[in-house]
Amino acid sequence: MLELDFAQLSDPGRARNHNEDFIGHVLPETVERMRSHGWLFVVADGVGGQDLGEVASRTAVESLLAGFRNARAGEPHLPLLARLVQAANTRVYEAGKAASPGGVAMATTIVACALRFDRLTVAHVGDSRCYLLRRGQAHLLTRDHTVVGEQVRLGVMSAGEALKAETRHVLTRSVGNDLFVSADTSEHHVFAGDVILLCSDGLSGALQTEEIAPLVGEAVTLQAAAGQLVDLANQRDGSDNASLQLIRVRGIERMGMYRGRPYKLP
Repeated sequence: MLELDFAQLSDPGRARNHNEDFIGHVLPETVERMRSHGWLFVVADGVGGQDLGEVASRTAVESLLAGFRNARAGEPHLPLLARLVQAANTRVYEAGKAASPGGVAMATTIVACALRFDRLTVAHVGDSRCYLLRRGQAHLLTRDHTVVGEQVRLGVMSAGEALKAETRHVLTRSVGNDLFVSADTSEHHVFAGDVILLCSDGLSGALQTEEIAPLVGEAVTLQAAAGQLVDLANQRDGSDNASLQLIRVRGIERMGMYRGRPYKLP
């Protein structure tokens, strides 16, 4: 069966006196729930410069957690996460409209991953990221929904220029900004020894991708690795909240799929 352990940490950084990030998870209480629903991990980053960012991130995460717990047994994770992100978007959008007379602007980024059997499903909106750490290397599984991210993909700007651009934090997509949002989703096989990292841009913006896997691999525990990653981000920058979840795959249950139904492989 799929076996995991995890650690998480959320830090306000050195320049802010409050934390607009929010993190959460759903762990299966039984073997039956593990196989019917699996695990869910979520990181959200309330959009800076807008009202009530901390409320937006908490609302979005709590909406995803509740939706995952109440999902139909065996529902495929790919459409499930897309549906749950849209539901969270509606919750944040409506909370902003109802927050005060005339409403306020509320928005957040979000990155979520669900694990079951031998598969990882990722959904995200904004610039919070998911990395897969395998054999000493970190692989980015998400793409930033930012102005510079789009310019790099179009070849208008180099990756080096993007790191210094004043618009590097300007989002092209966020949860709660409009009534509808489209989450990017993807599915990946996982293997024993893999580590998944979910994080807000307060962490990823301060670290190079190639630095992440060696630091996690050398740490005694996942919690120690989480602390070292946040400490390094604060030393490098510290101007933003930094939040992360580290999930280590200890064992998997190999499964095949036939007409949307899983079956155990020998």
